[in-house]
Amino acid sequence: MKIKFCGLTTLESLKHVCALDAHFAGFIFAKQSSRKIEPSFIKQLAGFDFHHTIPVCIFVNPSIEEVYQAIEILPNTILQFHGDESDSFCSQFHQPFWKSIPVQNRQSLSMSNNFPSAQGILYETFSENLYGGTGQSFNWGLLKGIDLSKNFILAGGINSTNLQSAISLNPWCIDINSGVESELGIKDNSLMSEIMTTFNHG
Repeated sequence: MKIKFCGLTTLESLKHVCALDAHFAGFIFAKQSSRKIEPSFIKQLAGFDFHHTIPVCIFVNPSIEEVYQAIEILPNTILQFHGDESDSFCSQFHQPFWKSIPVQNRQSLSMSNNFPSAQGILYETFSENLYGGTGQSFNWGLLKGIDLSKNFILAGGINSTNLQSAISLNPWCIDINSGVESELGIKDNSLMSEIMTTFNHG
């Protein structure tokens, strides 16, 4: 099982995530997000030593050019798409990609079949007006009996109080964002350390 800290906005929090040896570090490029990565931070990522941590670039209905610009800075990145992108759009960049599926009901899970090229499928909380980043958990009971042969990533409202429950679902990866923030968009190093300790002993 792997862990990703998402929505990183400072070099300090990124360095901490890499020091914790987290598997993935997520950067949000979507203009709609309050955790959108700033151009000054993007410049700092060029040539940054991630050690064993893999960067993940998150998009919502991006232009082709926007995706290529991110790949130029982070050539070893995984691409994560949260919008209405098709499998062919996501796969054209020849990078591993994850596709998010907003879970509203059991039928939502079958949408993963539309993305045969995806390295991972990220299940998150459905919202009428947000593409992810809700900070809320969905009904994880809907995942009972899910096909674990396709890498599934669990996201949405995961924090120190429900992390053990998330681990018990046996996802390929757990994605944590708001659950390690001291305020919106500001990651708390001590909360990330606490999560990592629980994760490693879970």
